[in-house]
Parts: sequence; C-alpha cells; structure tokens
Amino acid sequence: MDESISGSDSSESDSDSGDDVEQSRGNGTMLSALLKKQAKITEDVDDGFSSRKRKRGAGKAPLLWFKTPILPSNISLGIYRAILSNSEQDDEEHTVDILRRKQLVLNAPPPKGSDEDSGGVPLPRPDNSPHIFMCMIGGGHFAAMIVSLTPKVSKKQGYDERQATVKAHKTFHRYTTRRKQGGSQSSNDNAKGNAHSAGSSIRRYNEVALTTEIRELLQEWKDMIDAAQLIFIRASGTANRRAIFGPYEEQVLTRDDPRNRSFPFNTRRATQAELMRSFIELTRVKVSQVDEAALAAEKARVEAQAEAQMAAKAAKASQIKRAAPAKDAEEEAALLHTTQIESLIRRSKAPALLSYITSNSLSPDFTLHPPSSQSHHHAPTPLHLASSINSPALILALLVKGGSDPTIVSPEGKTAFEIAGDRATRDAFRLARSELGDDRWDWDNSAKVPEPLSKGEVDQRAERERKEEEEKETARRNADLERIREEEKQKEAEKKKAVNDKREKRMGKGKTIGVGAKKELTAEERRAEEAKGMTPEMRMRLERERRARAAEERMRRMAGGGAA
Repeated sequence: MDESISGSDSSESDSDSGDDVEQSRGNGTMLSALLKKQAKITEDVDDGFSSRKRKRGAGKAPLLWFKTPILPSNISLGIYRAILSNSEQDDEEHTVDILRRKQLVLNAPPPKGSDEDSGGVPLPRPDNSPHIFMCMIGGGHFAAMIVSLTPKVSKKQGYDERQATVKAHKTFHRYTTRRKQGGSQSSNDNAKGNAHSAGSSIRRYNEVALTTEIRELLQEWKDMIDAAQLIFIRASGTANRRAIFGPYEEQVLTRDDPRNRSFPFNTRRATQAELMRSFIELTRVKVSQVDEAALAAEKARVEAQAEAQMAAKAAKASQIKRAAPAKDAEEEAALLHTTQIESLIRRSKAPALLSYITSNSLSPDFTLHPPSSQSHHHAPTPLHLASSINSPALILALLVKGGSDPTIVSPEGKTAFEIAGDRATRDAFRLARSELGDDRWDWDNSAKVPEPLSKGEVDQRAERERKEEEEKETARRNADLERIREEEKQKEAEKKKAVNDKREKRMGKGKTIGVGAKKELTAEERRAEEAKGMTPEMRMRLERERRARAAEERMRRMAGGGAA
C-alpha cells in the first residue's frame, strides 16, 4: 500500500495515549455518484477509523471508503475490495487491522555493485514474500506477471522511491483477430462456418499456438501461482477463457478457485505496462474529498427543483385540460362523417358517396370538420373537394343527382368551379348546368359557371379535337418519312461517290469504264462466274467436262501438226 494510508500509524499512537476514535464500516462512491444516488451516511463507534457505507442493491461496491479524525471530515480514504480475501471481506469488524497487517516491511535497496544497482536486468529473487498473479488476454495479446506485495526502495535523484518487485513476467502476441472486421477467427467460424482463405488458416494456427504457449507458461509458473495470495484475470470471450481455464490435462488455473478476481476497473490492451498500471491502481489508496454540508444543500436544491418542475407540469396539464373543449356527440359524429366522405371522394366512389349521404340524412352541402383545418379552409364542402381533386364524375353526380349547391363560397371566397384544375372538370359544371337548366341556380353571377354545354357538343368537340390531333400526327409522320427518305438518298449518293472515288484512285482519272461497258474477264474469273450457284457435284462435273474439251483441243492440234 502507498503511504497515503500511513495515517493509521498516527491513529495507533493516538489510541495508545488514551484517545478514542470512531469507526464505521462500509462502502461508498465519489461525489458525483453520491449526488445522483443521494446516499445515506451512517456512523457507528469502533477503535480505528470511521467509514461510510452506501447500499447498492444486492451487489457490493468495488471500493471501501474510510475516514479518520486526523484528517478533515470531508476527506475519505478508499481501497479496492478485491485485494482482500473472501474471509477478510467477511470479517468487517477487523478490516482496519487486516489493512495494517498488509503494510509489509520494505525491501532494502540492493547493495552497490550489484547487477540491479548497475542498471542490469535483475533475476527473480528466490524469496518467499507474499505475491499475487495477474494476467490479461484479448485480441491475440497475452500478458502475465507475478508481483510481490512487498515493495522495494530505490534511490532516484537523491530520494527514496517505492517500486513494485516483479518476480516474473511474460507477454505473447499472435495474429488471431480479423483486421478491420473484429472478433477472433474461432468466433467467426462458429457464427458463419469455416472460412477457406489463407488468412483464416493462419489465424486458426495462431490461436492454437497461443493457447499452447499460455498453458506451457502457466505450467512453468505453477509453483509460484499455487503460492499466490490472489489471482487477477481478465479474459473476455469463450475462447480466451478456455485457453486459461481449460479443461485440459494438468491445468493450473481453475474456475472455482476462491483466489480468482477480476479487475474492478476498465483495462486496456494486455501489456506489461498495463499490468503494472493495474497493480498500482489496486494497491494505492484513493483519496476523495466530499463536503457533506454542500452535499446536503445540493440534495435539498435538487429535490426542490424537481418538486417545482413537477408542480409546473401538473399546473400546465390541468390548464390545458380546462382549455380544451370537450367534444360532444354531435362533433364526434361530424368528424366521423367527414372521414368517410373524404375517403369516398378521394377514391372517386360516386354511387357510394350518394348512398352514404342519403342513408345518414346528410345535406349534400355538408360542412367538413373541423372547418379550421387548412384543407377544409380551401375545400369546405364535398363539391369543393371533388373539384379540387379534378373528378368530373363526382361533380356531375353531386350536382345532378345529389343536389349540391354550386354557389357556395369557401372561406377563401371561391366557388367550386373556380378551384377546378382542368378543362374536363370545368366541362362537368357546364354539363350539369345544361341538364339542370338555368333556372335552378344563379350560374353566371353566383356560381361563376360559363354557358351550358350539352353532351353532344362535348362529344363533337372531342371528335374534332381527335381528328385534329390525328391530322397533326399524320403530318408529323409524313414529315418524318420524307426526312428519312432524304437522309437515305443522301447516304446512297455519298456511298456511290465514295465507290467512284475509290475506283478513280485505283485506276486513275480518265480510265474509268463508261456506262454500259463491260470489263473483260480473265479465264479464271469466267470459270468462277460460271460456277456461281452450283452445288459441289455440279462444279466437279463442269470441271471434268472442261478438262475433256481441253484434252480434245490438244489432240486436234497435235493431229493437225502431224499432217502438216
């Protein structure tokens, strides 16, 4: 332990002189945790220190906190519970005496001229001082160390400095993790099946080799590990725990060993330096400064603030509840009708819409609810809504069969005809005016609907527009055909010009064959011309006849030459 707890010597001397000291045992946390959990501090009397205890459910806090009268009341001293054996943890009444006994006598510095004093690497001394075993494994890295609990003193810049005595240490590293993908190769194989790449084979081999090296090292250190007071192990993952705990023949470490401990704080990569940092963290006393008065004041302030916020929320909720008007049955029915009518209109279900309006005894000019919404401000009635979505069939059905009023004006000051988006929708209003007559509504001034339009006129206009469109399409197609013909003629002329240019280049200018003149063919070209379109049998027969005629011609010439 560091000298931070050396105040126990002073407390012992004070006790010898007759002074009484309070002690209370337990565990606690730092200021931030105390503020969050609002721990209750209790005290009782004993013979060495005063400590504080904070309950954390069924588990135990990793730190034990103590206080002493020789220090200010707001300063607490803490040690890790893990450095105590199970029996020492159960014996809470003698915790302070146990800690005093753990303050071992320092080892004297080595004599001058020794290897250690001259800067050489010292060999582990064959002493029987109490020690602990520490090891870490993860990501292919393994580090182990056996360190003595008896510190040694060395001179540094003229001052005595406490240092840990490392009896033995060893580190291994093997390539076992999949780069940029995380996890070991064995974990990936168990999840997805065995991979067949070269890298996976190397990683599997290295995992087996790392396990073998670790077990050989543990077997080599077996005597020291068996004599260790505590064993601290960090091994996350099934493969890493299996490498250390087995089961395998002549295994050194077992899972049920009461000396086994985990590191009660976060650790980094398994290295010699990380093991030494963890040892120092475990064996050095923690000093915490907590102002209980400030803590109580902060607790009261937080509670008051929380109560004020809850009261404000309750008041706001009650105010909103009072301000919100209760919906009566009529309004709920209107909202239900609005939902059904809007659904039928948006799906263009004209017969179903008229049937729904009739069966529920609704007006064809039913006002959609709530009127204050943006969509109902633009289209307050079913006729307005049908016109806004450009549905001619619904408009005709509502005007002619449903009896909707086209003169109703929306809050924006527009009739249903004025918000129509296309000509077909506007024609539906004119058709309805033609069928209903000019006496039914004030079509011109109030509804803003133009002159009536009969069904025949609509069909005639549609037929005329169709013919005009067909004529335009025909003219466009003819123009395209003419353009294509001109392009083909131009391409043919360019092709002929290219052929003539090639011929002139080959034969020279002025030597081109005139129109109608035939080029004189050679004998081979004549034979090839005669054989065109013939089968192989016909070509063979023709070739035999030609050879026979040539032979007869030679014989005739020979006979004529002999007669002469």
